[in-house]
Amino acid sequence: MKPLGKVEIKWSQSFAYAIGLLVTDGNLSSDRRHVIFTSKDLELVNKFQKSLKINLHVGKKSSGSNKNKEYYVIQIGDVLFYQFLISIGLMPNKTKIIGTVKIPKIYFADFLRGHFDGDGSFYSYWDPRWKSSFMFYTTFVSSSKIHIDWLREKIFSLANVKGHITKNINNSVYQLKYAKMESLKLLPKLYYDKDVVCLKRKRVKIEKVIKISNKQSAGGVTVATQA
Repeated sequence: MKPLGKVEIKWSQSFAYAIGLLVTDGNLSSDRRHVIFTSKDLELVNKFQKSLKINLHVGKKSSGSNKNKEYYVIQIGDVLFYQFLISIGLMPNKTKIIGTVKIPKIYFADFLRGHFDGDGSFYSYWDPRWKSSFMFYTTFVSSSKIHIDWLREKIFSLANVKGHITKNINNSVYQLKYAKMESLKLLPKLYYDKDVVCLKRKRVKIEKVIKISNKQSAGGVTVATQA
């Protein structure tokens, strides 16, 4: 009997967003059937489910040596969806070996927003080296050099920004960073509409920081503020 799928495999803005989340916070079981999504953020789990048009039980789990169940987790038993994810570039134990992901060009910004909500970060600060210099960075991370290089190339095609890649202290994670001027070109590509699916708190933070930056550029901010 042909297996029935829980997930409708059809590219859309929301579907691409969910794939971005899976690339960062998802895991393909070695049983070649189950897809697991884990996050500390319940809102993100709910956005993931809504994007895939599913409504599954949300469990709790611990991580590493910490026995407190701080992570939300859902498990999708769907052979067809599993095989689809394999076909576009995902695999079990993907963290350090994932490379390119086959995303339709029209939906790459949505995929990237999911990637950003899953593992990306946005931070701002006042640079003491320069008077009234307000800086901010948009960052994507991966433990796979091949994947971070691919991401950089695709982002350049999307927004014509180069970014720069660094490694953390123990050399286990690559960070793709976009400084202020490049972020101002990239972020509107991610949040191209007020109704796009996204992690609300992250978008609110970004909008707040850009508002501060705009005021500072116009000479209207004199007090140090950090988002």
